Amino acid sequence: MLKKGSKIYSILRGKCPRCHEGDFFKYTFTMNIFKVNKIKKKCTQCDLKYMIEPAFYFGALYVSYGITVAICIVTFITSKIIFDLALLSSFIAVFIVLILFIPVNLRLSRILWINIFINYKP
Repeated sequence: MLKKGSKIYSILRGKCPRCHEGDFFKYTFTMNIFKVNKIKKKCTQCDLKYMIEPAFYFGALYVSYGITVAICIVTFITSKIIFDLALLSSFIAVFIVLILFIPVNLRLSRILWINIFINYKP
């Protein structure tokens, strides 16, 4: 499942969607909001241009929205059912979790978006 050649490999490792060799992001995972979302201009191994067209990553906003909704639902149900929190406490928990997951959401939405359009070519 996590073998080279699968989209999951590229997504979880942050690798180029075409060759799975070069890094997609400029920096390793960090909580620094200014560095977390920076991508390279092109792959160092296969020269794939990551900015396929101007404003290509605006589509990643839809992916980010889906991830945010999923996080909200899971957090709310977990806090309500498992921890039996009050309604206000559950919403506070959702807010805190969303703030903590901003870097993950930003990176995941971009790498998912490019993997929709680019296939692996060994």
